[in-house]
Order: sequence, then C-alpha cells, then structure tokens
Amino acid sequence: MNSYQKLEKIGEGSYGIVYRGKNLLTAQMVAMKKIKVKANDEGIPATAIREISLLQKLKHPHIVCLEDILMEADQLYLVFEYMLMNLKQYMNCKAPKKYINDKLLRSYLHQITDAVYYCHCRRIVHRDLKPQNLLVDEKGTIKLADFGSGRCVGVPVRPYTNKIVTLWYRAPEILLGSPRYTFAVDIWSIGCIFVEMATGKPLINGDSEIDQLFRMFKTLETPTEIIWPGVSSLPNYKASFAMWSSYTLPAKLKNVNELGCDLIKKMLIYDPIKRISAKDILKHPYFNGGNVTMAA
Repeated sequence: MNSYQKLEKIGEGSYGIVYRGKNLLTAQMVAMKKIKVKANDEGIPATAIREISLLQKLKHPHIVCLEDILMEADQLYLVFEYMLMNLKQYMNCKAPKKYINDKLLRSYLHQITDAVYYCHCRRIVHRDLKPQNLLVDEKGTIKLADFGSGRCVGVPVRPYTNKIVTLWYRAPEILLGSPRYTFAVDIWSIGCIFVEMATGKPLINGDSEIDQLFRMFKTLETPTEIIWPGVSSLPNYKASFAMWSSYTLPAKLKNVNELGCDLIKKMLIYDPIKRISAKDILKHPYFNGGNVTMAA
C-alpha cells in the first residue's frame, strides 16, 4: 500500500468499494477496488478469487487490466488501470440525447464483442454484461470489467446457478430456470446493451423476474415450442403464461439502420442454440458502414 495513494470514492457495488488512486512510483492514476475480508472461516470472497483468477488469464486490449493485488489488515485491494467512467455514466452525462452516435456505437459494439469473443474462445462466460460493467475513456476505448460472476465452462456443461446477470440484461433461458447455459447468455446481454446504446433506453426494464419475462414476451412474443423447441420443459415455464403473438421489437429501434436491426434480431433469438455467436457478430455487415476500432 505504500506504493499507492487512495483518493476519492468513485463507485460501489455488491462486492466492494472502488476508489480512484495514484501509483506513487509511476504517477499513473489507478482504480482500487476494496474488498473486505471476513474474519471468520470464509476468508476472501469467492467472487474476488474468481475475478483474480480470470483476469490473470485474460490479456486483451478491451478487457480491463488487473495491475496489482494488495493486502492490508482485513482489506483486499485489487488495483486496475484507471478508466474515466462506465458506459451508463457516459450515456447519462456525455451523450447529447442519452444515446450514442452511429460511428461510436459501431466502434463500442465491435470492441465489446471482440473482448467477449476472446473470452469465449478461452471457454469463459462473463455472465454479468451491462453498461455499468463496461468502462470507457476519452479516446473512444471501451473495456469489459467486473469478472466476479465469470465462469470457465467445461465439457460437458454442468449445471450453474440462474441467479446471475443483472435483471434487465438476463437471457430468457436463465429467467426460465435452465440449469445449463453457455456463451449465448453473454450474447443476449450484448444485444440488450446494443439497443440501449442506440436508443438511450433499456430494452426491457422489468422490476421482478416475472415482470421481466412478461415485458420480454410483449416485445418479442411469447415463446412456443415452434419458436423455441424445449421451452415448455424449462423449470420456470408455465402453460398459463399469457400468449402475446406480436413481435414489436422493430418499433423500439427507430435510431438503428436496417443492418443494425438485423444484427439485434439475431442477438435476441429466444433459442440459445440459434442465437448468433460472438465470432459471427464480428463478421456481420453492420460493421462495414464505417470505421470500427479493431483489437490489436
């Protein structure tokens, strides 16, 4: 800790408090996440161990860099490169109409997907993609952060908890209680983030799991066995669900061009098997409409 100066608090989440800090040896700004280590047998939280383990493996220009790990009494500090703000803050205070202009939108989407593809190639699923976990700087760079919910996916896929991913960005298979899911849950989240960047509004902002599902059904129609084979066998599926048959997503995408709408539709397919992959997103012609920032 003698090498760092802790400055003001800049954020707080479920797993810790984040401060802006300064590396006294290099004079560079850093972000310092303080995690309280419990005095009982639990020790360092599993989320912190998981985040450290994953970030030590992930070296990518669009994934936030873990620079140091410090212990001080009963406090654990994770020291990250400093980024100006998160995407949600950027849209609230920097974007003129709360949405992002087309050129920067394509660039951000490409950078996010490139980082997610890098993770998926290494069999890592983030599981909590949302604007608050995407960090931006003044140069147009955006980076994935907060891997506390991340997992390495094995073969065969084992059951996982469905109490992950912030509600508004949670894939339908998780909401419906599927015990097994993989990389497609991240793609759904990217699709929701894409819409929010383009329109300035969350696509589906429910206040509970059932409200989230019903708002989803009103926008994308209620899934059936024809649309999504096997949906009726998922634990939280009810035969009594209201049946909405209208697909109203296009009406929410007035700021998005035809190619962008096509890509969003492919990201937000109910059946995770049919949902577009990160690799194929990067190949989509939507990105041919202008310059995008490519990973090094």
